[in-house]
Amino acid sequence: MRLARHGRKRYAFYHVVVADSRAPRDGRYIERIGTYNPNTNPATIDLDFDKAYDWLVKGAQPTDTVRAILSYKGVLYKKHLMGGVKKGAFDEDEAERRLDKWMAEKEAKIQAKRERIEGELSAEVQKLLEAEAKLNEERAAAIAAKNAELAKEVEDEEEAETAEESTEETAEAAATEEATETAKKEEVAEEPKKEEKAEEPVKEEKAEEPKKEEAAETAKEEKAEEPAAPAKEESAEKPATEEKKAEKKEEKPKAPAAEKKSEEAEKEEKKEEAPKDKGADS
Repeated sequence: MRLARHGRKRYAFYHVVVADSRAPRDGRYIERIGTYNPNTNPATIDLDFDKAYDWLVKGAQPTDTVRAILSYKGVLYKKHLMGGVKKGAFDEDEAERRLDKWMAEKEAKIQAKRERIEGELSAEVQKLLEAEAKLNEERAAAIAAKNAELAKEVEDEEEAETAEESTEETAEAAATEEATETAKKEEVAEEPKKEEKAEEPVKEEKAEEPKKEEAAETAKEEKAEEPAAPAKEESAEKPATEEKKAEKKEEKPKAPAAEKKSEEAEKEEKKEEAPKDKGADS
């Protein structure tokens, strides 16, 4: 009784067969009595209990691995009990009862092992899930912190921009206020100048009024004095004028340029006499 290897590389499972010892391992066999899959935990064993017991009773020699499988499934224990029945230690019913009890205990142990392994696997999976959840939370927290930093930077930039805009607006408002204040001050400063300029002509007019009155008085006095002076001159110049008239009659008439010169000379004489009269009045 031995194992015949089947399956692919690194994932072997075996057939439990009864074969001639001279046959190859995976060669010709007499009968297949079960399968063995060591890839699971615990190992999966499917064994025909009665056939295995019959071949064992007939004298088939199992290999070490097959012996362990037969012991695991209770075939060797049944052979031991049947030996006790032959010796008369107890009857077959007692042997069956003991075998059933042993099988139940063995099945409970196997089930406990399976549950323990499943519990360990589930605990491992739960642990991995918790670690993954924790890692996801940390990543989410890191992403949230990064997003918060970015949002804060954006808010700071917006606040800085708004502050700059507000400062610019305040600066512009201050500049406009200063300009308006300076304009008002200039207007206020120009108003007295305008008033002074407006007062100056008034003062000049007031100052000119007495001068005009004086000039008018002097003109009146000149007019009053002028008839007396020509009267005296006329009396002295009558003979000369008569002589001139006689000469003019005799001579040809002179050019109008000479008459103009005489008139200008008379005007100049009058102008010279007028300041003299003013000095005498003063």
